[in-house]
Amino acid sequence: MEKTATDKSLCVVLCTAPSHEVAVSIANTLVEEHLAACATIIGNATSIYRWQGEKIMEQEVQLILKTCANIVTQLQQRFTSLHPFSVPEFFAIPITEAYGPYADWISGEVKQ
Repeated sequence: MEKTATDKSLCVVLCTAPSHEVAVSIANTLVEEHLAACATIIGNATSIYRWQGEKIMEQEVQLILKTCANIVTQLQQRFTSLHPFSVPEFFAIPITEAYGPYADWISGEVKQ
């Protein structure tokens, strides 16, 4: 059995987009620019939140980005430049353990 990698500084980034088309466009750019090794797009999420004093419920698309921790700031800057919202969701979550070959693949795909 393959060992898991805990020495790699990897992150999963959770973010949303207002539509599938916007999510695909953002994901393609981030992967092409080697800021994310992979972008998973999950459709039909319902978000309920307050914005500027008003409660809002709308359909969004969830993006899950796999990347390295040392470029999260760069990824965030590029993501927010591509996103149509003035305050888009962006959470970077550190990975404490990952399957070794997958972690190696992420590290190899993301510019360091």
